[in-house]
Amino acid sequence: MTAAARVLRLLVERGETLAVAESLTGGLVAAELTSVPGASQAFRGSVTAYATALKAKILDVDGDLLAERGAVDPEVARQMAAGVRRALDADWGISTTGVAGPEPQDGQPVGTVHIAVAGPLGVEKVSALRLNGSRTEIREESVRSALGLLADLLLGEHRENARAQDTEQIGGN
Repeated sequence: MTAAARVLRLLVERGETLAVAESLTGGLVAAELTSVPGASQAFRGSVTAYATALKAKILDVDGDLLAERGAVDPEVARQMAAGVRRALDADWGISTTGVAGPEPQDGQPVGTVHIAVAGPLGVEKVSALRLNGSRTEIREESVRSALGLLADLLLGEHRENARAQDTEQIGGN
């Protein structure tokens, strides 16, 4: 099962939805998700905010932050995930921002990538990656990493909820 299929299955089981904000991946996360039959049961949509100004205008990323640090920043990734979650009215938001190459950007070397997840009840996770390879390889690994981060969070919550239910059942006997 692909990472996209796993994420979508978990979301459908939970009755939750997902939205995606992409920069360096340019729509690849959304393409991976929509390649799974039945994706529309959980996938709401995506925003490809390749231009830095769109991150502020559409995803509500702080303009001062973008001016100070540039688009390749963990806090920018966090705000993109939270912003797409709000903008597309989804339970979960994931984002990708970084430098796929061939040249450095905003003082960051090629292969610098930040991915983030924002979810219900204030769940947030940001991951910084240092990837090697071609532009294509960096973008593809960014997609895998973003979907993997969300899957880990969903599975972690699933395990926590299952343990809580087991405890309730044991305590109730």
